[in-house]
Amino acid sequence: MSSTGAVLHQKEKAAVALVEMCSVRLGTSTFGVPITHILEIVGAARPQPVPLAPVFVGGLVHYRGDVLTTVSLRQLLGLPPKEGRQDLLVLESSGGCFGLLVDSVGEVLTVSSDDYEPNPSILDERRRWLFAGAYKLKDGLLIKLDPERLDPMRLSAAQAA
Repeated sequence: MSSTGAVLHQKEKAAVALVEMCSVRLGTSTFGVPITHILEIVGAARPQPVPLAPVFVGGLVHYRGDVLTTVSLRQLLGLPPKEGRQDLLVLESSGGCFGLLVDSVGEVLTVSSDDYEPNPSILDERRRWLFAGAYKLKDGLLIKLDPERLDPMRLSAAQAA
């Protein structure tokens, strides 16, 4: 390989970004949350219901002396509620901390920008707004979630608009 070819090959490698995503399951679908937004993973969360709250609010939970609002990813996507245990991710966004209720938390995956695909144009508007694209995995897709878009205050504002 010529020196010019070697330099181009190194630049191509440098352009490929690796991202660590925490995988979460919701039914048969796998979603990913960038680990840079995750403060903690709490198993077997028991949120307390909030009367008259928007449908996506999964309830309130005690977390390290604070009370966090939780967002139910199931309810947000229009799926039926899950009976039994749910896992909770404590996420940090520009609006503060909140919880995300999911069926289960999987492993941390390192994904490549080469495997990233933007949302398809046929995706309905609500899901297009919630999802930040997908990563191709050898055994399926990892749908990227943007914690900023899942923030309860932002969801309330979007719902009111």
